[in-house]
Amino acid sequence: MKKIASFTVNHDTLEKGMYISRIDGDVVTYDIRMKKPNGGDYLNMSAAHTLEHLFATYARNSALGGEVIYVGPMGCRTGFYFLTRATITHAQAIALVRESMAFARDFKGEIPGNKKEECGNYLDHDLAGANAIGGEMYEVLKNWQESDLIYRE
Repeated sequence: MKKIASFTVNHDTLEKGMYISRIDGDVVTYDIRMKKPNGGDYLNMSAAHTLEHLFATYARNSALGGEVIYVGPMGCRTGFYFLTRATITHAQAIALVRESMAFARDFKGEIPGNKKEECGNYLDHDLAGANAIGGEMYEVLKNWQESDLIYRE
């Protein structure tokens, strides 16, 4: 079988950040890398679950929300995928992810979508952990530019 695009990225050199993973027609897939691959430190699933709720809620309620297709964690627990329509510029996508991370960092209160009828695993959340991830990623992305979206070798 043909190797999929994400497996062709050198994970030995990949650092925390935001990258263009692929562009398929009018869909852009961003790689929001929150942990160094194979570094021994991975996203805690309860915190990642809460971050997913916060990130998706913020992004989909933003002015660009109608162009957001998907927000969700990677199986390797090193980051999230963020899919948008190509009508969102790369600069807008960076800004939206940065704003979403600030929202997650600062969020207090009831986690959106955290009722039994709204979530398939409503008891498995970690707000403090999601706040921490949001804060770490905000710092990584605070000066991120379009030129930083390209994977480095």
